[in-house]
Amino acid sequence: MRLTVIGTGYLGAVHAACMADIGHDVLGVDTDTRKIEALAEGRAPFFEPGLPELLTRHTRKGRLGFTTSLQDAADFADLHFVCVGTPQRPDSLAADLRHVEAVVDGLAPLLTRDSLIVGKSTVPVGTTRALSRRVAARLRPGVDAEVAWNPEFLREGYAVQDTLRPDRLVVGVTSPHADQRLRAVYDSMLSAGVAYVSTDPATAELVKVAANSFLATKISFINAMAEICDAAGADVVTLADALGHDVRIGRRFLSAGLGFGGGCLPKDIRAFLARAEELQVGEAVSFLRQVDRINCRQRRRTVDLARHLLGGTFAGRRVAVLGATFKPGSDDVRDSPALAVTAEIVAEGADVFVHDPEGLDNARAALSGPRYCMDVMEACRDADAVLHLTEWREYRDLDPVKLSEVVRAPRLLDARNALDPAAWRAAGWHVRALGRPAHVPPPGQGDALRVTIPQAAGPTCTAPTPGDPLSGAPK
Repeated sequence: MRLTVIGTGYLGAVHAACMADIGHDVLGVDTDTRKIEALAEGRAPFFEPGLPELLTRHTRKGRLGFTTSLQDAADFADLHFVCVGTPQRPDSLAADLRHVEAVVDGLAPLLTRDSLIVGKSTVPVGTTRALSRRVAARLRPGVDAEVAWNPEFLREGYAVQDTLRPDRLVVGVTSPHADQRLRAVYDSMLSAGVAYVSTDPATAELVKVAANSFLATKISFINAMAEICDAAGADVVTLADALGHDVRIGRRFLSAGLGFGGGCLPKDIRAFLARAEELQVGEAVSFLRQVDRINCRQRRRTVDLARHLLGGTFAGRRVAVLGATFKPGSDDVRDSPALAVTAEIVAEGADVFVHDPEGLDNARAALSGPRYCMDVMEACRDADAVLHLTEWREYRDLDPVKLSEVVRAPRLLDARNALDPAAWRAAGWHVRALGRPAHVPPPGQGDALRVTIPQAAGPTCTAPTPGDPLSGAPK
């Protein structure tokens, strides 16, 4: 089939390359000329494992092309995927739909044959219906276009895998014809047994925001338990392991630590709250306000624990930060908890050296103040404390004995509970983590650090304060 992908960010570039990989002829569209030039040359403008290989292969074959022209898109195909961003609005919790609206407003008048416009961006429920009205008002006489929704469920760092081998495909359509066309797009996946859910657009829109809200709730739940563990002298990792054996709960997303960030979960749960309020059912998802608060509070708790580890002050101390991206496997620093904590300890007077395997350029552009190091050992040299803030495999593979030889003081804060505390303590390190005892005590003799943060001190994420590095607010 011939199809277009409009918007070539994380979602769109991956979707375009993967659609070419399963046999379609694809034209990617974006307003960013430099990005389009890079993609046309087979270069990914961001780090995503597996993407450069697909871009190179299919641009060379001629199966995948890129343009900045919506006219080219309208001429090329009558099936168009919309993959532009829906960030949080700067003045509220709601999603900013200007980019999505701009695409349909620009594309609809150019269509000369009946077409299907398929949204993949994460949007508030009701968006498909609103966009359908916008499209209908802009079409040429005699041309028809349907709007459908096909939400994405990608994880940065695994986006290619998640697109080519998804665990489910969800489509929201208003006609059998649209359903048939989308089944044809994904025919190879359906033949491989991928679950296919065909429903109405409103339900399809809700599937994505409901999934992200559930995952965010699960993460904040275990982080709330970590706070209880700190107060009670318990171990949140063992607690999570025990809970994970319950098949109704499961172990995934029960890893306590610094919390979630990135360009999806934080803004999606806030947009869900805002849309529920518009629908006058805000009370139904009011728990998401606390989910957001808990997540943001983890950043302050991490700063407090690091300060405690250094004897009560960051002033004049040299701190090594391992990780700047919001998660491993990505160079994305949008709403990165690691970068938020880094900004705060810089503001408190620490001399901070940051290492990240892939995100240094983006981190440097987002936050001035720290010094950025290409080498882990150089970042840790003469450090008074090492903060592990993003759980890259490179950090799990570090030799604590060798690292102890370059630091000034072997103090480690594992804010992701991803390192082996026994191995680090055996190498002479003083190890702390959120929700874990300072050292493994005999049964019944807990020794936890009690970091108590008054309720009023936590960031109010339901009404974020712009510029507060720990609030997750837009910067």
